[in-house]
Amino acid sequence: MFAQRVLSGMRPTGALHLGHYHGVLKNWLQLQNEYPCFFFVADWHALTTNYEDTSKIQEFTHEMVIDWLAAGLDPNNSTIFVQSKVPEHAELFLLLSMGTPLSWLERVPTYKDQIEKLKDKDLSTYGFLGYPLLQAADILIYRAQYVPVGEDQVPHIEMTREIARRFNHLYGKEANFEQNAILAAKKLGNKLSKLYLEFRRQYHENGNSEALEQAKAILEESQNLGVADHELLFSYIEGARKIILAEPHAMLTKASRMIGLDGQKMSKSYNNTISMREDKTSVEKKIKTMPTDPARIRRHDAGNPERCPVWLFHQVYTSPEIHEWVKKGCTTAGIGCLECKKPVTDAIIQEQEIFFSRAEPYLSDPTLVKNIIANGCDKAREIAQETMHDVRDVMGL
Repeated sequence: MFAQRVLSGMRPTGALHLGHYHGVLKNWLQLQNEYPCFFFVADWHALTTNYEDTSKIQEFTHEMVIDWLAAGLDPNNSTIFVQSKVPEHAELFLLLSMGTPLSWLERVPTYKDQIEKLKDKDLSTYGFLGYPLLQAADILIYRAQYVPVGEDQVPHIEMTREIARRFNHLYGKEANFEQNAILAAKKLGNKLSKLYLEFRRQYHENGNSEALEQAKAILEESQNLGVADHELLFSYIEGARKIILAEPHAMLTKASRMIGLDGQKMSKSYNNTISMREDKTSVEKKIKTMPTDPARIRRHDAGNPERCPVWLFHQVYTSPEIHEWVKKGCTTAGIGCLECKKPVTDAIIQEQEIFFSRAEPYLSDPTLVKNIIANGCDKAREIAQETMHDVRDVMGL
């Protein structure tokens, strides 16, 4: 049985904005207190769509990691590293590419979608076609159990599971596997051994998923098995193959769509963002000039908060009491738009003061960030090398 690891990453895009914080980083902060977490800068993935200009990758990586730390990621409580500093990712990607059907890559929903959206870029490259497989290698190299994703990314995780399953089927053949599993099952004790084997039979013959969970529960609660026997019996539940690469599970994250200054999704490409560490004067100016309900042309015109982008910021940043004040004031023209914006401005600036405070040590001494990344890369690579040792072994390399 493999560790309950969580893996997630971001492409280096430089300084992050509030959409990144509320959409991704807040979830990471919670996860780092619940699981062993591995968070990585996906710099190789940045090349799949921006291979022509690589001049900013190192700078963007540094800035992004500072924002992670400013948000509250704790390098003592999670592993922060850079993808390209762990070359085992590339080796596993290469080896998996030898047995992954081309049709699996072509059917990934985001493949054609991205080609359509990024018409200004030449994406007819092997690297872009293969990026879902590189994503799979990123996950499988750490034998991660959970990958936090939105619903649109679930097909990537399903394909990763298929890739792991195919690899295990091709290379997980082990002499005397079944005989060794039955011998290991006897260590559970006579009663539990019979139950485990019966639950396994029900799962294989009838597809009984409840029996599968009951068999796993027996192994999880057993105190009589060593690590090797645990792994062997978990493998035996689902087949007669050794599990080299663990099948990950999608950890669906709560949708958190941070609206930009113009009412669209917050995105650098729309030029509608507020950075996590933005100058106070700039934040005040951006909020002050935000569009509001078109019906409120003059101060005494009544409006409707549901038609105003500022109202969506209130949903994130202000209290229910202020929400009631906004609803009443807007619909009766009791307050003006600048008055309505003031609590949002204050809340964002207050939040950013925390970010600035956390970031200050790393801005003052850049070597701190370099050391965090170096330590994270060492830890990540140690696990990646263990996986690659097993992969090379079963492939006869």
